[in-house]
Amino acid sequence: MLSTLDLPPKKLCIIRLSAIGDTCHTVPVVRSIQTAWPDTKLTWIIGRIEHSLLEGLEGVEFLVFDKHKGLGAYLDIHRKLRNQNFDVVLHMHASMRANLISLMVSSKTRLGFDHARARDSQWFFCNERIPANPHQHVMDGLFEFTRVLGIERGELRWDIPLSHADRYFALKHINGSGPILLISPCAGQRLRNFRNWDITHYAEIADYASKSYGAKVILTGGSTATERRYGKQICEQAQNKIVNLIGATTLKQLFALIEKSTVLLCPDSGPAHMATAVGTPVVGLYATSNRHRTGPYASQHLVVDKYPEAVRSQFGVEIEKVRWGKRVRNPDAMNLITVPDVVKKLSVAFEEQDIK
Repeated sequence: MLSTLDLPPKKLCIIRLSAIGDTCHTVPVVRSIQTAWPDTKLTWIIGRIEHSLLEGLEGVEFLVFDKHKGLGAYLDIHRKLRNQNFDVVLHMHASMRANLISLMVSSKTRLGFDHARARDSQWFFCNERIPANPHQHVMDGLFEFTRVLGIERGELRWDIPLSHADRYFALKHINGSGPILLISPCAGQRLRNFRNWDITHYAEIADYASKSYGAKVILTGGSTATERRYGKQICEQAQNKIVNLIGATTLKQLFALIEKSTVLLCPDSGPAHMATAVGTPVVGLYATSNRHRTGPYASQHLVVDKYPEAVRSQFGVEIEKVRWGKRVRNPDAMNLITVPDVVKKLSVAFEEQDIK
């Protein structure tokens, strides 16, 4: 345990603003803290979108940071934190935005990442650090915070709450007893973040799941122009009927759909980690990122992993020679993933659930 902690803290603050996947990874860490220290009051500073998924999480007070408000977002957090003092701050988000917010949190103990993972000069804003371990999955890295606190990891637990209305939404669209293949075809849109697979390939996989397993295929995603285009064209190119819910769900409704689905197919994106939280198998499509760092935690054996090939093509070396988690910034990298590659993993995922 930290030398500054002789007893469990009365008040603990967590800073983890985004993204969807990383906040999902944070929830089991929170649950471990709650199990070890049931009397500790937990405050979590979180982004607005991420809060829309985790809202209602038992035993957690959320302070919501809405970055779209600009300076006003910082003023909101400052007002909410005024006159509060915490025994410990877990600075679990290495970004300058999170660094600035951390300055508003009154605490003598500020635990952050080791130097290698403390991007945006996070080490200047912390006086304690987790041990360096350069080859960890993101979730394992977050659990280093509890290890420093002297807390046993225990069984992974999420228990993210859903309303009856959210579950009714999912059941309304699933409305049957057969297998469900949920496809979330697009990753978040960031500069030079090439994670989306080919539209035609998705249509072929949808037809394969329908014909070979009698699966109902549902598309999901956000409301961006790219995602809507993907949804429209996948439906047009597929021979079998597809339910297109792209742009038509809240995060809670999406979470309910994932919970009721047989298999989720997606690239490196938030839904993969939402699925992990409810035990839904994930066939992950990975070429530009390292599955061992950001892949679906419980479905590593179902990942189509072309990252080693992409690294060799882009950098001319094996993956052991590049920085852990280094991205491949090549728009053609996802083309390394073939339809037969995905069919093989999808078949395993269905058959593991006795669907043949």
